[in-house]
Amino acid sequence: MAADSSRPVALVVGAGDATGGAIARRFARGGYAVCATRRNVEKLQPLLDRIRAEGGEAHGFASDARKEDEVAALYEDIEARIGPIEVLVFNIGANVASSILEETARRYFKVWEMACFAGFLNGRQAARCMAPRGKGTILFTGATASLRGSASFAAFAGAKHALRALAQSMARELGPRGIHVAHVVIDGAIDTEFIRGNFPERYALKDQDGILNPEHIAESYWMLHTQPRDAWTHELDLRPWIEKF
Repeated sequence: MAADSSRPVALVVGAGDATGGAIARRFARGGYAVCATRRNVEKLQPLLDRIRAEGGEAHGFASDARKEDEVAALYEDIEARIGPIEVLVFNIGANVASSILEETARRYFKVWEMACFAGFLNGRQAARCMAPRGKGTILFTGATASLRGSASFAAFAGAKHALRALAQSMARELGPRGIHVAHVVIDGAIDTEFIRGNFPERYALKDQDGILNPEHIAESYWMLHTQPRDAWTHELDLRPWIEKF
């Protein structure tokens, strides 16, 4: 099936059950054909079903964002069969705690692969699709670790710092070519099953707006994409009022 060039695509790499899924749903409501990826495509099915039930268009892909050949094949397939990729949201997390005294080279490298190298592969491939058309949006999800390294998070902080630098470099190169590159710092706990189960005292702050609502995060991503070119934001930080900064 040939792509419908009149139907733009929003690609969400790392469409998890919370933030990534909410972002995918927001772009679907905005009229985009959503392409969502996870390494296990079966885990995408509830999200795909929900988007379709809400009247949107959704496609799921199993893809390892760390593998260059798989990334290239993913973008080629989407552009050929579904439509032009107008938005990339890179939303892969790699938040693994480990003392520097016990950190292994293998784990450190894997965190970097997921949080940084995969961002490079996807950002480059998206830029190659968008540059000839002279438009597009590339959004990278950052974290508190993008700005400061905490104890026991050396690998995560190093990778997230590097992803932020990648976003800055890409923004400076691609902005003049009509491509908006932005980095979103998520500074705080998010309303997820992980936080509910592992940090109940933090989750208890939900009723006080003390943790981030994925739906509200998604609205900020949509806002970044719809900004006019004369007032682009490169970096946006999102945190509950309760967080210190």
